[in-house]
Amino acid sequence: MYKNFDEMVSAVKASRRGTVIISAAQTESVLDAAILAQQDNLADCLLVGDKPQILALLEQMAPQHVNSFEIVDIGPDSVKAAKVSVQLAREGRGDIILKGKTDSGQLLRAVLDKENGLRVSDVISDVLAYEHPEGLKLLSDGGVNLAPDLKEKVAIVKNAVQVAHSLGSPEPKVAMITAVETVNPKMPATLDAALISRMNARNQITGCIVEGPLAFDNAVDINAAKIKGIESPVAGIADVFIVPNIEAGNIFGKMLTYYCGWRVAHVVVGTKAPILIPSRADRGELKMLCMAMALACMNK
Repeated sequence: MYKNFDEMVSAVKASRRGTVIISAAQTESVLDAAILAQQDNLADCLLVGDKPQILALLEQMAPQHVNSFEIVDIGPDSVKAAKVSVQLAREGRGDIILKGKTDSGQLLRAVLDKENGLRVSDVISDVLAYEHPEGLKLLSDGGVNLAPDLKEKVAIVKNAVQVAHSLGSPEPKVAMITAVETVNPKMPATLDAALISRMNARNQITGCIVEGPLAFDNAVDINAAKIKGIESPVAGIADVFIVPNIEAGNIFGKMLTYYCGWRVAHVVVGTKAPILIPSRADRGELKMLCMAMALACMNK
């Protein structure tokens, strides 16, 4: 796995320059990301949205970039922006779609449309990378699947493993996170974790090492694992954390940013073009890192 996002960005820049379609681009943070990506020679951006608003924001933020981007003017309708962005991706006009002022649900509904969408996998999932002092770590799924069943969790694991491979980890260590490290029939997440771990042992899930159920302390702290008598090549040194539901993943992800102060990036995979749904409150730098992560996933 890459040591940090700077290493990831450098690797992406050395291999390809992509095009990012920004859905409803009339908002400062995504325009800031577009400007950063262009200045850093990372990606070009195709702006979809209300052209007068976009130009006014560019004039205010960076007048020298007013004429730097192609703009598809469809007015302020964010639902229409989502549909147009998906259509442009289907036509090959861009490699990635980034959410601007469009709501995540609006964009994902357009992406998942059975006739005109971009789905290529039965299950799409959000994979978040964070810049841990020991190197990049992955978390899934805190963005798309609300309460995944066993089959969906298997797909979430496989999607995350593919991303880990793209980020330089040939055999990532995957921890199935639950509240406890023992199987408890009254806690369905522990049963799912144990089954998925067994599937990995029988080569039904390959390219990784899966352990579960593991409580969070057992997954990140070797001493905690030893005290509890857990012997596993994953315990204490996990690369990938799979959470049982969206609440756990959402809280985990936001704590990384707001409590730990670590940089994060994430990408929705399982679609023809990777989808980026960072929070509208996220800074432009984070959204630019999401672009780089998506491009890294496309390079393999």
